[in-house]
Amino acid sequence: MTPQSFFTTEELSALHVSIHEAEKATSGEIRLHVENVCKYDVLDRAADVFKELSMHKTELRNGVLFYLSVKDRKFAILGDAGINTKVPAGFWDSIKETVLTHFKNGLYAKGLCEGIEKAGLKLSEHFPYSKNDVNELSNDISFNKN
Repeated sequence: MTPQSFFTTEELSALHVSIHEAEKATSGEIRLHVENVCKYDVLDRAADVFKELSMHKTELRNGVLFYLSVKDRKFAILGDAGINTKVPAGFWDSIKETVLTHFKNGLYAKGLCEGIEKAGLKLSEHFPYSKNDVNELSNDISFNKN
């Protein structure tokens, strides 16, 4: 199975819509990265992907990465410095638990959509959308064929 085939066409569409909708109310940036194998610590790998996707280069440092390794069943959420200074301790863990609850029932896309929505709401509180906002990062889901 390739990472691209992990989700159905409908699920991929729902994930794209979730990212788009979440970003409508914020200058923050949300990305989803999916790959087969995570060869080392999931947070370290998520940090590497964060950098590979240039998420650390947003003006307000308000990017959030949802990282999923499907064969290893590893998942992480990583926020950049700008949003991390605004959210309470344990905030990302609470979203992660919500997502994992759906994962346990095989509802991967639903869990990710709900997590993305919650991240978007928090981003909009601290980094509201402004009329001259620029979408700094692609909303596309990225995949690694490893």
